[in-house]
Amino acid sequence: MSNSQTVQSIYEAFGRGDIPAILDNLADDVRWEHWPDGNGGACRGVPWLQPRSSREEVPGFFEALGALEFHEFRPTELIESNDRVLALIEVDLAVKETGHRFRDSEIHLWTFGEDGKVSEFRHYVDTAKHVEALAS
Repeated sequence: MSNSQTVQSIYEAFGRGDIPAILDNLADDVRWEHWPDGNGGACRGVPWLQPRSSREEVPGFFEALGALEFHEFRPTELIESNDRVLALIEVDLAVKETGHRFRDSEIHLWTFGEDGKVSEFRHYVDTAKHVEALAS
């Protein structure tokens, strides 16, 4: 299976709510939302943008997503190069607690190890939208 096919299968599992299937594709020491100089959303307390450092911690990401109501989550394109897959995503979200709804165009960057497992994952989002929606 190519890396793009793996990412596609991860998104399909996400759509089904099949978190174990997603976790099966991650390296034990996956770096989830790690940024060299930090992430503005994580620094402002956005729970779903917090860094996680292992496959055991990643379920916390999906638990944090429980604060959101997804009106749309649509991968529009997957671009593969060497050990990386870039996914273009359209989302329409609402924070359940605040009721604040917004649209965003995201980029997801998936990096794979030699074993075919995801070794790193990052969201590229408009962090201001996420921070505002959480605080509203």
